[in-house]
Amino acid sequence: MRNPVLLVLLLAAALTAPAQQAKASVVIYRCTDAVGALTVQNDVPCPKGSKQDKRVIETPPPMPAYRPIVVPAAPEPVAAPPTTPVGAAEQPEIPEVADSDRLPPPPLFQCNTYDNDSYLSEDAEPEPRCVRLQTTGLDGDADNGAGAACQMMTDQCQRVADGTACDTWKQRLRETEAAWKFARAENAEANQAEYERVRKIVRESTCGR
Repeated sequence: MRNPVLLVLLLAAALTAPAQQAKASVVIYRCTDAVGALTVQNDVPCPKGSKQDKRVIETPPPMPAYRPIVVPAAPEPVAAPPTTPVGAAEQPEIPEVADSDRLPPPPLFQCNTYDNDSYLSEDAEPEPRCVRLQTTGLDGDADNGAGAACQMMTDQCQRVADGTACDTWKQRLRETEAAWKFARAENAEANQAEYERVRKIVRESTCGR
């Protein structure tokens, strides 16, 4: 039974030998001599006087060369366009004015209230305000006061000197900008319009040089 084992070994050697990998097929010779001994050999015919059984075995094609799978690199992230902060809408550009066409800014007034507060105004005579008064009962007790009363008070305003008019107008511009950007939603539109009006005065007057 050793002859079939030898046949299997020779077949395996024929399929795996490097010299045979380049061929498309392998020829196996099965030889039986005069006394009945069996031998198997590849690519070599049987000796004379032997019974020969020839078989051609096709070899499998060679495995393709290994090629690593290349994973394409992830695309670079696209930077998001800059966003406009809330309350900082794009401001319209005001055309430049020739210096020869610039005029001094309108008068501006520093006004003081009855309780020593101050503010800037373009009105020299602001409307009087009703300032609430403390009421008392007939016995003079403030806790027993009934009703409400107020006193009409007028703020006192003084014109800003011409030498500091531009600095004061720029201060008013900053105040109106802050009032716009930090305003409640219902007041934002009106405050923005006031800021743009003051900005236009500063840009087109002698303060904008």
